[in-house]
Amino acid sequence: MVAQIRLPGRDRPLLIPEPGWAAGYPPPTRRKVFAAAHVAASPGGDIDWEATSRFRDHLWAYGFGVAEAMDTSQRGMGLSWNQARELIARTAAAADPSRALACGAGTDQLAAGSDHTVSSIIGAYAEQVSFVQSAGAQVILMASRALAARARGPRDYLEVYGELLKQADRPVILHWLGEAFDPALRGYWGSGGFDAAAATVLELIEQAGGQVDGVKLSVLDAAREVSLRRRLPAGVRLYTGDDFNYASLIRGDAGGSHSDALLGAFAAITAPAAAALAALDRGDLAGYDAALEPTIPLSRLIFEPPTYHYKAGVAFLAWLNGLQPQFVMLDGLERARSAGHLRRLFELAAAAGALSTPELAAERMTQLLERA
Repeated sequence: MVAQIRLPGRDRPLLIPEPGWAAGYPPPTRRKVFAAAHVAASPGGDIDWEATSRFRDHLWAYGFGVAEAMDTSQRGMGLSWNQARELIARTAAAADPSRALACGAGTDQLAAGSDHTVSSIIGAYAEQVSFVQSAGAQVILMASRALAARARGPRDYLEVYGELLKQADRPVILHWLGEAFDPALRGYWGSGGFDAAAATVLELIEQAGGQVDGVKLSVLDAAREVSLRRRLPAGVRLYTGDDFNYASLIRGDAGGSHSDALLGAFAAITAPAAAALAALDRGDLAGYDAALEPTIPLSRLIFEPPTYHYKAGVAFLAWLNGLQPQFVMLDGLERARSAGHLRRLFELAAAAGALSTPELAAERMTQLLERA
């Protein structure tokens, strides 16, 4: 079936065909992939736990691991550490050995705007690491605003992360989040230059004795990602967080080097991304490109500056696809993007096959336009 909708600025109705993806896919075998999940909210501003849990089941059904309580879940932008604890506990309770789960551990229980000591930052991290491990999940060591404000150079980062890696009960994922996603993280790893920062990360991995599973890199620069990927020790993964260039980075190069993935974009383009990864498993590169390349314009728009408002696009797509009853976010963040931005997202989502139920998506978009 084909749905249609009239959108402002278009002479003719937009036709939305059924995308034709499967209702679910097994976890990919050639790449390790996580989708960073958002949090659905109720009109009163609380977490809609039913919709939030249903979204995680949706990601697992399409073969993705769930990256929980990350910046996509509005850590530091509406989701407190106490709420994150409950979110982690609920998601871990729903997981099983077939459902990969990694959760963010940071320092956001520390008061914002205060000057915290290195020891207090280690203590805050350690509290969250302990909780994530007690839930049975893999730890993602998130970038810390408190550490970015306190650190005076690479040695401080090596001290903090080195201590935390000693406490890890299995290899962790290091989260390198660029300033486009959070301006407070400018100069992370003790340097404003990428190469110097990368040298610190590589030194940390070398000292870690196998306690680093991989690096989740979100700097929106494919060349820099490839340069770091080539320098990582054998067995340490590069999880792309590049929501602009993921298709080529996951596909890999002629030398066989590729990135795995931990992406907020996968929470918005779940079905076509899963279909692409299934094609890659079959060695069908043409099928991979055909499924994933049309999603790139959509993802680039979701993550356009100010990039940290991308979460609104993820929630918008979830609402259009019937995965939450309202387009509502914590702290009213759904208002961060204009009606014009959302209209363009809708058009690109239709072109990318990211609207799983076209009639429902058209109905909900019509409602939004009428309210706007």
